[in-house]
Amino acid sequence: MRSDDVTKGFERAASRSLMYATGYDPSQLGTPLIGIASSFTDLVAGHSGMHDLERFIEKGVHSGGGSAFIFGIPAVCDGIAMGHSGMKYSLCTRELIADAVECVMMAHKLDGVVLLTNCDKITPGMLMAAARLNIPAIVVTAGPMHSGMRNKTRLSLVRDTFEAIGRYREGIIDEYELTCLELEACPGQGSCQGLYTANTMACITETMGMSLVGCATGLAGFAKKRRIAYRSGIRVCELVRDNIKPLDIMTTAAFENSIRIDMALGGSTNTVLHLPAIAHEAGIDLPLDLFDKLSKDTPHITSIRPGGEYFMEDLEYAGGIPAVMNVLGDKLIDNPTVTGISTKEIQKKFVVVDTDVIKDMDHPYHAEGGIAILKGSLAPDGSVVKQSAVSEKIMTFKGKARVFDSEEESLVAIFGKKIQPGDVVVVRYEGPKGGPGMREMLQGTAAITGMGLSESVALITDGRFSGGTRGPCIGHVSPEAMEGGPLCIVRDGDEILIDIPNRKLDILISKDEMKSRMDSWTPPEPKVKTGYLARYAKLVTSAATGAVFKTD
Repeated sequence: MRSDDVTKGFERAASRSLMYATGYDPSQLGTPLIGIASSFTDLVAGHSGMHDLERFIEKGVHSGGGSAFIFGIPAVCDGIAMGHSGMKYSLCTRELIADAVECVMMAHKLDGVVLLTNCDKITPGMLMAAARLNIPAIVVTAGPMHSGMRNKTRLSLVRDTFEAIGRYREGIIDEYELTCLELEACPGQGSCQGLYTANTMACITETMGMSLVGCATGLAGFAKKRRIAYRSGIRVCELVRDNIKPLDIMTTAAFENSIRIDMALGGSTNTVLHLPAIAHEAGIDLPLDLFDKLSKDTPHITSIRPGGEYFMEDLEYAGGIPAVMNVLGDKLIDNPTVTGISTKEIQKKFVVVDTDVIKDMDHPYHAEGGIAILKGSLAPDGSVVKQSAVSEKIMTFKGKARVFDSEEESLVAIFGKKIQPGDVVVVRYEGPKGGPGMREMLQGTAAITGMGLSESVALITDGRFSGGTRGPCIGHVSPEAMEGGPLCIVRDGDEILIDIPNRKLDILISKDEMKSRMDSWTPPEPKVKTGYLARYAKLVTSAATGAVFKTD
């Protein structure tokens, strides 16, 4: 085993002595050393219950004949970081997380790892580490939060806090109601209740085969999640003994299956950043166009918030991801999983319990999948929209640009009621390099929706959107403005065309005018010149390639 390098031989007496100092017993010598990479923190609702799951994973490891060692991994809550400079640090943590797992696993020569995760950047960072290390690994996502409740109405974070701010600004609700909503929208531990990035990534992880069946939708704080944690601890020991590694599972087929499930669910646009980054670590090319190709061939068969009215708990009770896989049938490719049974075997074992929540292929919510890739004169390398969360009335939209060079500037205009129907809010210099950190724009998009403008105002950015965003919001515009992408030369009043059905995003000016503006453009000074963000800006690549780090 890998751990022989630290446990065997007279020359490792010092290593063994330091392990004994932790409580490790000599009788455990020769057992697989299993890391539990835990992203527990009191700061993040999705992670605040992880100490309990650590216990059950640890029990499983010992029941499986291994020795468990818990180590910490950082986690940022996007909801708390949203709408201010803190959001610059969110996407950046994905690389830190992958690096942290790598460093601990390699330094201590551990034989396998259980990756305990839940929220937006933590899960993809963990999967990146699994692919990079290719050491036996299994992922445990801590589970979705249960819905809140007020006056017999179920509540979720985005619609009943972020969007409620817009309703408050419009005078639709008063301060007392806003306070009640913020107290009741998030009743306890877990990832936010809709198909936002955290839950989308959990669903993708299970589909990919890197977590046990039922893990993605098993609710936080429920006994089922404890059992999954326990069984994952046992299973990782079996993976070590059988020498089954992540790259045996994270194949090209696994990534295609993951995109399919994302499209069928109508998941977060952030997967278009994360899946290519994970695939990059696995040595697999996952071009942006593949997302659009599979979306056109995958019906959208669930209607979960933010675009729909159902919650993650409804998906769980309707049969979870295995039931969705069952419906997709031959569109999924057979592939190994950490459970020991293949994708096709899982498909056959589970059926849909509630056909209102999970539709069949002949009666989908939409004929195409949840995400569309738009290209054109404003986005030569591509941009991303969650088309399943856009009203049919505004799938094609032409409007006048209102240009802002930062998210803060745009929020002043939005909250100051200076955005009018027919406007296209353009927020630039918020890409991976320009931000730096490619901030999510949920604060602004939610306010626009709460103010009743989601069918008359669009938003375009080289930043990105939360999985909770709905409406005609186009993100990941590439190349980004800081790299001289066409977004950098847009001016107030320019006509912008968004054509989702035909996958077009264009600025309606002449080629001569565009060339003249590009020739006279000079990049602005970097917004951040010191610390991690400055280093990040120098290393990060385009959103079109997953915003991964340069390796040369």
